[in-house]
Amino acid sequence: MHETFSGPEDVLNRLMVRYPVLEPMRAQIEKAYRLIAARFEQGGKLLLCGNGGSAADALHIAGELMKSFTLARPMEQAVLERIGQMFPADAALLTQKLERALPAVALVESPSLSTAVQNDTAPALVFAQQVYGLGTPKDALLCISTSGNSENCVYAAETAKAMGMAVISLTGAGGGRLAGVSDAAIAVPEMECYRVQELHLPVYHALCLMLEYRFFGADR
Repeated sequence: MHETFSGPEDVLNRLMVRYPVLEPMRAQIEKAYRLIAARFEQGGKLLLCGNGGSAADALHIAGELMKSFTLARPMEQAVLERIGQMFPADAALLTQKLERALPAVALVESPSLSTAVQNDTAPALVFAQQVYGLGTPKDALLCISTSGNSENCVYAAETAKAMGMAVISLTGAGGGRLAGVSDAAIAVPEMECYRVQELHLPVYHALCLMLEYRFFGADR
C-alpha cells in the first residue's frame, strides 16, 4: 500500500523527519512547490533540464507528474462522456486507463533538435532554444545541476526569466550561478556530485507528491 498524507504540508513535514539535513532548505522547497502549483493552476506547464544524471532526474520528474504517482487521477467527466459518445468501441480502455496529468516536459528528449542546435548555432543553447520555443509566462522551468553552474542550464534559466517564467533550481551547496537567476533555489548541503544527487531524489519526489496532493487529493 502507498503511504498516505493529509496534504502537501504533511508531505514536506515527513520529508524533514526522514532527511533532517534538508531542514535549511524547507522554505525554498515550499516556495518551489507554490511556484509550480501556481503555474499549473493557470494552465501552464513545467519544463525541466539537466545533464547526465540530472537529465535522468528531469525525465524521472516528468514521468511522476504526467501520470499517477500515488493517487488516482480519474479523467474529467466531460472528456469521459465525449469519448463514450464518439468512440464507443474504444471507450472502455480509454476512460478506465487514461489518467489526468500535470503537464511536464523534459528538454532532454529530442536528439534531432538538440544535435541541430549543437551543430547549427551553439551547443550551450540546447535548452535555451527549447525554452524560447516552448515556454510562456504561464510556465515554470526547473533546472537541475549538481554544481549550479552548468552553462546550458544557466542560459535556459536566463531565457526563461526574460520571458516571465518562474525559475526553480535544484543544485548542490552554494547554488552556483543558477541561484542568482532562480525564484526558488534549492541548494542541498553536499558538494560531491553523487551525494548531491542522493539528496535531489527525495526533494523532487516530495515536490511531486505535494503537487499531486494539491491537485488530486481528497479535498479536490
